[in-house]
Amino acid sequence: MEKFVSLDKRSKKAQKTYYAERRITWGELNPVTRSVPSGKSYNRKKDKQALRRTGKEFRDGFGTGSFYII
Repeated sequence: MEKFVSLDKRSKKAQKTYYAERRITWGELNPVTRSVPSGKSYNRKKDKQALRRTGKEFRDGFGTGSFYII
């Protein structure tokens, strides 16, 4: 019969093997918490994707090409 040694008095290697034996897997479940992004917040990627879908390109900030001053 083996003598019982408390976990805190065991060597680190023994503690590691003890915890490894009792550790279980999550299986198909992924424990990472996911959050849904708010629809109200500004998202640059979303705006760029919308521009690519419509096929519109803006060469300058106004989308008019150039100004002529006479």
